[in-house]
Amino acid sequence: MKNDKIDELLRELDFDNKEPASGHKVRFLKRLEEQNNQTKNLDDRTFKRSLWEPMLSVAALLAITFMVLAGFFGQNSYQNSGELASVSPEMKETQQFYTQLIKNELEILKSVDAPGTETIVKDALVQLEKLETEYIKLKEDLYKSGHDKRVVYAMISNFQQRIDLLNQVLHQIENIKTLKNQSDENYI
Repeated sequence: MKNDKIDELLRELDFDNKEPASGHKVRFLKRLEEQNNQTKNLDDRTFKRSLWEPMLSVAALLAITFMVLAGFFGQNSYQNSGELASVSPEMKETQQFYTQLIKNELEILKSVDAPGTETIVKDALVQLEKLETEYIKLKEDLYKSGHDKRVVYAMISNFQQRIDLLNQVLHQIENIKTLKNQSDENYI
């Protein structure tokens, strides 16, 4: 019963009592057309962008993957190398120190030009070659053992043995020079 009264009231009331202003339909169609044109232009840009987005995404993914893998393999190859420097930054400094010291001592040894010392120098170079061969084996052991501390200590000991050998030979050469000078002075 209540619904009937509401329906009857709505039928009796005429809500469509105003007419749109003149030119309303033309303005409405013009706006609609402009909006469609903007959407079409936007769709063209979206279509162009949608072509590039997957390609750029794939390229970015490949670049990131390449950088990560290069960093991973680069780091592992550095860590897994048989060099003493691959163990830690301190060991890198130690290796550089000993290598430079051996190089300097070897240059001094090779520059010695004293008569009667040639055989001592040759013997020292042969011994150094043996120690270098042993060091190469230790590098392989270090790589295989995964940086075992015993191998690291053996490598450092090898450096020290080479330096001791060079120092002993240089000391012997100095003794020979001194003795030779003393004998020459006694002869005069």
